[in-house]
Amino acid sequence: MEGLNITEEMVSPDSVTRQLSDQISLAKAFVVIAKESNNLQFAWELSAQIRNSQILLSNAAIRRTPLTTRESETAIRDMALLLYQAQQLHYDSATMIMRLKAKIQALDDQMSSVSEKSSKYGQIAAEEVPKSLYCLGVRLTSEWFRNLNLQRKHKERKQIDMKLKDNNLYHFCVFSDNILATSVVVNSTALNSKNPEMVVFHLVTDEINYAATKAWFSMNDFRGVTIEVQKFEDFSWLNASYVPVLKQLQDSETQSYYFSGNNDDGRTPIKFRNPKYLSMLNHLRFYIPEVFPALEKVVFLDDDVVVQKDLSALFSIDLNSNVNGAVETCMETFHRYHKYLNYSHPLIRAHFDPDACGWAFGMNVFDLVEWRKRNVTGIYHYWQERNVDRTLWKLGTLPPGLLTFYGLTEALDPSWHVLGLGYTNVDPQLIEKGAVLHFNGNSKPWLKIGIEKYKPLWEKYVDYSHNLLQQCNFH
Repeated sequence: MEGLNITEEMVSPDSVTRQLSDQISLAKAFVVIAKESNNLQFAWELSAQIRNSQILLSNAAIRRTPLTTRESETAIRDMALLLYQAQQLHYDSATMIMRLKAKIQALDDQMSSVSEKSSKYGQIAAEEVPKSLYCLGVRLTSEWFRNLNLQRKHKERKQIDMKLKDNNLYHFCVFSDNILATSVVVNSTALNSKNPEMVVFHLVTDEINYAATKAWFSMNDFRGVTIEVQKFEDFSWLNASYVPVLKQLQDSETQSYYFSGNNDDGRTPIKFRNPKYLSMLNHLRFYIPEVFPALEKVVFLDDDVVVQKDLSALFSIDLNSNVNGAVETCMETFHRYHKYLNYSHPLIRAHFDPDACGWAFGMNVFDLVEWRKRNVTGIYHYWQERNVDRTLWKLGTLPPGLLTFYGLTEALDPSWHVLGLGYTNVDPQLIEKGAVLHFNGNSKPWLKIGIEKYKPLWEKYVDYSHNLLQQCNFH
């Protein structure tokens, strides 16, 4: 998109953006001093003005046009008055600089230690499979192989249900090895759908959880929603000769990188070493046309989401010949391409705007007709093959997604997909308006480390009175 280059504006000595940014930096320093001096009222005034200035910068970034003097003069004047007042209230520049340097160094040391410990413990907690989930999987697997009627019911549905290929219906897909989380996604979608009988869910899991998943969705009803369960091990095309990432995932050095992390002197943050990235279920989103060859459009949902609105309107959104419909994430947090990719690499610099807006996986509308026409999977293979040494990006599926769907993504209204419920505070108004709530982050609602105030949003779709959930001590 033509327009504002954020980087150039931030460094230009003549830009209003640069002036506001400098004021914000100085004001943040005075906030620290004000709090140290117990002048909390003044610290609050500074923080409020910082927020006002940041909103101006954010608005300019979103519309991609530079700030004008006219629209920012009030904010600049008000901040200048506060900064002048701060200088009168506190210290001379030399004293302030010395104190700030000492304070910043102490905070940096403290934050480094806390962040490292928090990341390690949070990662360990997030990777743990709760005993209750393990219990549910075991009991469901046993139930499936014991109950022939259950198997017959599932087989009959697969044979006679032509809805699985009917492109006039609403097709959703979830790739997951977490039965309960998947159940919440399906249940919340069904309960909030105006026409649940028109909803089709295509679930893909792995060999270990296949029988248990089939059993759960065969013995429970979801308001008439049609449900298909597959396991990715059955996909004959899913082999190392066709799928570059599969070959990489089988590589012993890659596995060592994920699990031990001893081959780069600890330079890579622990969050990028999550063994979930070794799961093919995590990478299957780049092969949706192969997984569902009869479908023309599908809505992809992660298993850590809750649906609280009817999603049928997603299927009539005009993607303007794009392949991927997604909610952008660059708003006030400035999650742009340079946050995810290595711009010191010439291939990245040559092909991608560092200020391009990032977007989110987790609720995506995919036009599979356009996908096949533009050979999007081939684009994905191209970039995966050039990142064998992990120099273009580290790990995960979002960076290759940003490369693969660059110029092929249509921005959706932000209310369709609200993120952050698994790691941060989210505006209650956004939660109320959101169609899909995403618990991205380590603090999943089914874990003990889940954020307590957000757990009810997820738990309302769990039937804790179910005999199997009671037997497995879900509460």
